[in-house]
Parts: sequence; structure tokens; C-alpha cells
Amino acid sequence: MSQVLDAPPPTPALADEDLAALAVRHGLSVSGARPCLPQYARQLRARRHFISAFATAKATAQYSEAELGQICQVANPLLNAAVYYLVWTFTQRSIMAGTRAISGNVGLVRALHFPRAALPISLALQQFQQLLFSMVALVAHLLCFGIPVAMSWLLVFPVLTLQFIFNAGASMIVARIGAKTPDIAPLTPFLLRTWMYASGVMWSIDKTLKHKPYLLKIILESNPAAVYIDLMRYALIDSFKARQFPHHAWAYAVGWALLFGLGGFICFWKAEEEYGCG
Repeated sequence: MSQVLDAPPPTPALADEDLAALAVRHGLSVSGARPCLPQYARQLRARRHFISAFATAKATAQYSEAELGQICQVANPLLNAAVYYLVWTFTQRSIMAGTRAISGNVGLVRALHFPRAALPISLALQQFQQLLFSMVALVAHLLCFGIPVAMSWLLVFPVLTLQFIFNAGASMIVARIGAKTPDIAPLTPFLLRTWMYASGVMWSIDKTLKHKPYLLKIILESNPAAVYIDLMRYALIDSFKARQFPHHAWAYAVGWALLFGLGGFICFWKAEEEYGCG
């Protein structure tokens, strides 16, 4: 004897408006939705320990496979401790790391919900940590050559702070570009090398352009890499006087830090919902 069971009546499909109301009623929100800028900044601040730990872990892992382990963090800077090299390399490596901040951590981005700006900022912080080791080596070099400790050395701290803000902002900008265009990573070294040649890293802007058009000299002297290099030279090298770097150098340094730090943060935040998609 067979028994026929009545199929349950079909459930009517809910309209998009009904689904949205249902989600709101149960306290649900879109996963990965971009918060407002103040809330995003608060979320980022709440994860400051993650940023610091991530940067430290990346720095440790970079040297963990070396035969001398983390001693290389001190040994390597001893071979390369020079003001030009340190200041320029700090910016160069921060930007290079930023190009892969999202594309190189797609698994982390897709698995966890956190402010994505934490990644490029932590990579810039990693370079800052490595720079501090280099600065210790540089100070040791100065003392070995009999250069006395000077009050101007204290200027290193505000200079590096401003440069870190600039680097973090630049890193966030290239991180957004690199998330959508991974091919930018191989191109970035060539662009940075061109920038380096225009920043007085290997030549003196003041002396070389002494008899050149004044506007050209102003443009080159006010570019951010040249500004931070000159301020660092003024802080650490006694023979480098204030008259040798451009007027309003500190204003330039603060301006570039604010422009790229705040501008880079907003630029990155604008595409928060797009990271890890595709």
C-alpha cells in the first residue's frame, strides 16, 4: 500500500528590502564593509598591538634563516652605516614592501576581518625597526671616529618620526595600487632608482645646481627624500650647517609627512571593501 506525502508549500522568495530589514533586525552587517573614516581609525588603533607584533615577526623571520641568526641585524648595518644610505633605504624598502602588502597577504586578508591598513603600516614599521639597528651602528661609527656627542643628535628622533609617517602613507598608496595591479611590483624599483638619482643621494644638489636655474634647484631640494636626507645630515654631521639645506626645510618635512600620511590613509581606506576580492 502506497502513501502519497504532500510536498511542503514553497517558501516565497524575500525581496532585497525584506532581507535587509531581516539582517538589521538580527544585528547582522555586510562582511568586509567599509566603516566610516573615524571608526576605521579607531579600529586601526585598537589593533596597534597586532601591527607591532606583525612588524617584529616579519623582521625576525627575515634573518631567522641566516647562519648567524638575528646577529645579522647588527652586522649588516655595520657594513652599510651611512646617512645617505640609511635614510634613502628606509623610504625605498617601505615603498617596495607596500606594493605587496595586500597581494602578498591575500590569505590573511580573506581569512580575518581587520583594518587592512594595518598591513602596509606594519611593513613600514618593520623597516623602521631595522633602521633603528642601523642607527645604533651609525652612532658607534661616529664615536669610533672621535666625533663628540652633540645636542643636534636629538633631532634624529623627530626627523625619523616624520619620515616614518611619510613612508607609511606612501606605502598605503602603493599597497592600494598593488592590490589591483600586481605588475607594479617589478616596475617600482626602476621608478625608485630614478627618484634616488634626483634626490641628491649620491651627489650634492646645492653644489651641482649652483649655477643652474633657480626653479630647478628649488624643485629638487624640496622633494621629500632630499629634505629628510638633509635634515639627517644636519643632525649627525657637524660640518653640515643649516645654511646648506633649503629654507623652511622643517616645514617641508612636516608638510610631506602630513600630505602623504593623511592622504595615503584616506586613499587606502577608500578601497577597503575591495581588498582580497577577485
